[in-house]
Amino acid sequence: MIVVRISDDAQAVALGADALAAAFEQAGCMVERTSSWGMHWLEPLVEIDGMGFGPARADDVAAILDGASAKAIGRIAEHPFIAGQQRLTFARAGKTRPLNLDDYAATGGWAALSRARTMVCADVVAEVIESGLRGRGGAGFPAGIKWRTVMEAPGTEKYIVCNADEGDSGTFADRMLMEGDPFQLIEGMAIAAHAVGAGQGYIYVRSEYPHAIAKLNAAIALAWQHIAPFQLEVRVGAGAYVCGEETSLLNSIEGKRGEVRAKPPLPALEGLFGKPTVVNNVLTLAAIPHIMAEGGSGLYAQLGIERSKGTMPIQLAGNIKHGGLYETAFGITLDALVNQIGGGTVSGRPIKAVQVGGPLGAYIHPSQFHLPFDYEAYTLADALIGHGGITVFDDSADMGAMARFAFQFCAAESCGKCTPCRIGSTRGVELIDRIRAGGKVHADAVEALPQMHNARKVGRSKAEELALLDDLMEAMQFGSLCALGGFTPYPVRSALKHWPEDFS
Repeated sequence: MIVVRISDDAQAVALGADALAAAFEQAGCMVERTSSWGMHWLEPLVEIDGMGFGPARADDVAAILDGASAKAIGRIAEHPFIAGQQRLTFARAGKTRPLNLDDYAATGGWAALSRARTMVCADVVAEVIESGLRGRGGAGFPAGIKWRTVMEAPGTEKYIVCNADEGDSGTFADRMLMEGDPFQLIEGMAIAAHAVGAGQGYIYVRSEYPHAIAKLNAAIALAWQHIAPFQLEVRVGAGAYVCGEETSLLNSIEGKRGEVRAKPPLPALEGLFGKPTVVNNVLTLAAIPHIMAEGGSGLYAQLGIERSKGTMPIQLAGNIKHGGLYETAFGITLDALVNQIGGGTVSGRPIKAVQVGGPLGAYIHPSQFHLPFDYEAYTLADALIGHGGITVFDDSADMGAMARFAFQFCAAESCGKCTPCRIGSTRGVELIDRIRAGGKVHADAVEALPQMHNARKVGRSKAEELALLDDLMEAMQFGSLCALGGFTPYPVRSALKHWPEDFS
């Protein structure tokens, strides 16, 4: 009997994977539902004896089985998009069934947890520090240092919290991992619990990820025999972007309004329910089994550049020909990612800008495409790596409108706790509107722009409005309680710097 492998990833399902699987079953094939390879432009992708066909539809089944399909892509593992990667976190992607414990164990699953539990807590933490692993949620803080703080904090009640509130535009790595390799995340959390002395863990997932939530709940039930006595629970958020910030997330888990807490105290000392808490992103925790399987000085520490060690699952999205997940060591350039690997724009037009790091990341001009994918290099360029999402725009994009959207997004998603974010974002939208109107808004224009009802706003020149905008962004960057308000200036400043003509 022919065995056909088709992903049950949410994206593949949305594109018709279930109907495709049913069609193969009707044709007498055995269908296995696997994780996604991450080549999203080819989904639903069919694999038969290692050979790939995609994007496939139900009416392609006969041609695929006859070996006459025009959608054949050759051996999947040898496809340039896959062969060029250095996959650690996504080593099982496309190869295993997400909820099959035998598949997980056969590919090295639970070995790292078994090793970690033979070690004292301090030695586990020391190896994580030695690996150079930094938080993959955006801040890039050394994971092992955070673990050590929680381990050394007084008290017997401690928590492990996984921040799976993946809200950045153009990001999907967390979702792919939770849906495709949930045991890996669970194993990473169990190792973290052993390292810091925590007995309870929570995975905080946004409600927009129903497939991931279902997979995680099923995986936790199946994995109990391996992770006991560690208790693990999924908590579902309501979709507020600000709950991606760790203290807002903790408030939400506690049943409170999702708003930012002032720091200090840090969550590592007073976190969930006032107890010492490790808060790590999905990709951070999922990297732990690979680190602990080989030790802190193993392959993970040898990959990358400078202080950016290991691999990064980079998500290619937006106006790009080959969108999907590309995991590679730090140091790769944007030119390689968007032009060589991504194939340029799907529209065929020249690339105008690339936004890295979600809706609050800076817009990178093509003249900067030589930048290595590295935390420090991006910081020096007034940019962010964030969660590793890359969104491509062609030359039809209006960067003035995109700068306005950054303020508009911040205003919509602000928790309202601090004034720079709550008020500054709204004033920013108004300022962009006035600047794009050319400055010097006269009295007879006030009725056409109702937000300009304040007479003091009438008569400023464009240069004066730009100076005021700069002051506003400085107040937001340094006065906001969290990164929502603090990072909003990044896309605005970069758009103003590289595409001033779009503000005319």
